[in-house]
Formats: sequence, structure tokens, C-alpha cells
Amino acid sequence: MRMGGTPSTHKMILENGKRFDGRALDELRPISIQAGVLKRADGSAYVEWGDNKVLAAVYGPREVHPRHMQNPARAIVQARYNMASFSVSERKRPGPDRRSQELTKIISEALEAVVFVEQYPRTTVDVYMEVLQADAGTRCAGLTAASVALADAGIPMRDLVPAVASGKVEGRVVCDLNREEDNCGEADLPMAILPRTGEFLLLQMDGHLTYDELMQAMEYNFRALKVIYELQKEALRKKYATAQLEEPVVLPKPEEAPAGEPGRGEFHEGADEPPEEGAHGPGEPPLDGPEDHEGGA
Repeated sequence: MRMGGTPSTHKMILENGKRFDGRALDELRPISIQAGVLKRADGSAYVEWGDNKVLAAVYGPREVHPRHMQNPARAIVQARYNMASFSVSERKRPGPDRRSQELTKIISEALEAVVFVEQYPRTTVDVYMEVLQADAGTRCAGLTAASVALADAGIPMRDLVPAVASGKVEGRVVCDLNREEDNCGEADLPMAILPRTGEFLLLQMDGHLTYDELMQAMEYNFRALKVIYELQKEALRKKYATAQLEEPVVLPKPEEAPAGEPGRGEFHEGADEPPEEGAHGPGEPPLDGPEDHEGGA
């Protein structure tokens, strides 16, 4: 059992080596990433990761308030991580708590390390992450969403930032812990890197891992981060994709009409002819002008 966790009522690792939710030990939960979901933000992203639902929005670069926080040489990156009151099974008290403040700090530091802050002195880039539904790994989902939102806002960055957490459950190292595994597990290892250089932007550990278990968890994380990185790039490509013709295309010929029927654009004598001036159908009154009536001029 992990520190502060609660014992599980069922086995997390089944006899066939699969996890309780049917995944293999090194398997990610389903992940969906969308870029540009909010019109009024400079950049935004929405991530569904297992049962996690996280929304990120970016505003800036813009003027810093209060002004005494301005840095004349660089921009500052201010992130805000928040879990909605309805994001967990038992209603959470609104407002920042100790955990939210901790995650806000580490996410701000990770993002500031990747943004070219020197290009925007005396400004701030504000990043808001709202967890709408939580299912373990929300810091990784929030950081992943925030990275895509920054790119969507056009903020110059060294690279996108994927994040994921592996851990230990019932003595076995597993990738991408879900809520039950996180609550009942023995350790977890959230990690974020800069894919192009391999630099660490986030590395934490809660619990106890042997050296071999630590290496196994990091190996799972590196493999998972490659997958998440491609999903981030694909989300941005989908938003900014342009449909185009690579080669000249011959236009299709108009459909030929069946025998005995007029073709499209052809006039068929006697079909839908406009009535002659003054003509009227049977039973209809004549369309006479006022000069044809008694008393007309």
C-alpha cells in the first residue's frame, strides 16, 4: 500500500499478468488531444486521458499586473492548476489547496524552461489548467495540455512537453497509473522531458522503488512519452492542416441524362414553358389591366 493510500478490495494485477482494467503492464490508457477549443483564449487544448478530462488555456504575452512583478530582461510564465469541485467523486472544496499550489509551481517551472522568455521582456504568459474530471495523473495530463495550448497560441518554444507517470502496484512496475492503482499502489514516478534533447523538466517520486524498479519505470515512461509526443504534434497538425491538390485534376464530365429526358442545362420544348403574356389557366380570372374594366381610361 502506498503512503496515504487505501487497501484495494480486489487484485490490481490478475493471474494472467493483466491489470484490473484489462491493460498490459506497459500499456497507456486511451488518450485524445484537441487544439484550439476555446475561441477567446490566445491558445487552448483539451485532453481526455483515460477518465481524466483537462482543459488548458493560454493568454499572452501580455502586460504584467502588478507591475512590480515585471522582469525587464524576460517574460514570466505563470501557470495555475485547479481541480473543479465536481472533478472527483466526493465534492472538493473550491479554491487552491496545498496540492494545487505545489503542482502550479512545478508546472510553471517546467513550462518556463521551454518557452523563449527572452523574446518578451516585461510581459507574462498566463497558463490556466482546469481539471474537469480526475482519474490519477492529472499533473501529467495538465502539463501535456498546457504545452499544446502554448503552441496553439504561437508562443515560441524549444519543443512540446509530454508527461506521464509510471509506478508500482502489488510489487509490479506498471505504466500510466489509473485512480485505483494510484490510491492503492506502492509508488509513482511522474516525468516530463524535452523530447529533442532528452532533458528532464519534471521528475518526482512518491513511495519506494528499488534501483531496478526505478530503471523499469523510467523505461516505461520514455516509451510512453514518445507516443504522447506524436499525439501532441498530430493535434496541432489537425487544426492547421490545409487541404490542397498536389497535381492537376481533370474535372468530371456532367452526368448524361437518360434517353427521352432533357439533359442538365438543356431546354426541352414544351416542358415548363413560361405562359404567354395574357394567357391564363382554365377557371382562372383573366389578368386584365385597369384599362379593360368599365370606367377605365
